[in-house]
Amino acid sequence: MKCPFCQSENHKVHQRNGHTCNTIYRCLACNRCFSERRFSGYSGLKLAPEKIIQIAHCLVEGISIRATCRLLDVEKKTVIRVMLHAADLCQQVMDAKLRNLRLRYLEADELWCFTGKKEQNCTFKDKHRDQHMGDTWVFLVTDAETKLVPTFLVSPDRGLPAAQRLMTDLAERLAARPQITTDGLQSYLGGVEQAFGADADYGMLIKSYKEEDGRLVLTGARPKPISGRPDPWHISTSYAERNNLNCRTFLRRLTRLTNAFSKRIENLVAALWLYFAHYNFVRVHGSLRVTPAMAAGVADHIWDIQELLQAGTMRAFES
Repeated sequence: MKCPFCQSENHKVHQRNGHTCNTIYRCLACNRCFSERRFSGYSGLKLAPEKIIQIAHCLVEGISIRATCRLLDVEKKTVIRVMLHAADLCQQVMDAKLRNLRLRYLEADELWCFTGKKEQNCTFKDKHRDQHMGDTWVFLVTDAETKLVPTFLVSPDRGLPAAQRLMTDLAERLAARPQITTDGLQSYLGGVEQAFGADADYGMLIKSYKEEDGRLVLTGARPKPISGRPDPWHISTSYAERNNLNCRTFLRRLTRLTNAFSKRIENLVAALWLYFAHYNFVRVHGSLRVTPAMAAGVADHIWDIQELLQAGTMRAFES
């Protein structure tokens, strides 16, 4: 172990904190103190590293916060603290690694959830609080070939500003001309135009529905070129829709017909950063036999959660 200030290896134990599984050292060269966790993925947390990794594993495998508390014998506020800490590091990793991407066929879609309570149950007072309550939309972009999710967005509505932010962030991550497919949501028209202009081939998949027994049933889908020269064969949102199912399966707060909804939109965003970083770098895709990051050329091996948190920590200190 080296001193983070002067890189000297001459140090001694200054203080042992048994309850935090942490040791404080004093450098004999510069006389400054530093923690053994300072440049690790567990910096700022008092739990044992094994427990932190177990909590992260539970959260990305569809286990709710309260179930995680019961399984690992920790408090709810501890699980939330670990989730927020890991989410910050995962955001650092995705912002740094997912740049200059050469993705050819991108599909954008959105899925509905709610924060606090459903929209029809929100009162006037609820809608004018500092914290958002009611309907919430998760926009995500999926690459059809590598299954990578380069970006996502959480928004209280599906308006033009949300689509513009999503497409602007996507455009900043790409290094080649892509083909983009969305559903028939009109907000995407302005979003793609503002972010890409003529530098993308854009098509919409227009879906038609009919009502049966009080519910809408899909009856057909028609590809519609919008700008550029999109390949009609690749005007599809199948992989984006499948990724929506992944989110609802492995994110407990997005699972339908449960009481595991998000109480705060900040926690929803944090859970998504942790999930998508794990999905891109750690989870092996069944059809690819590698992780999406490896398929996209972003990583050269399968990461684990410890490496994911460590990479985020180093990126945070560098910035």
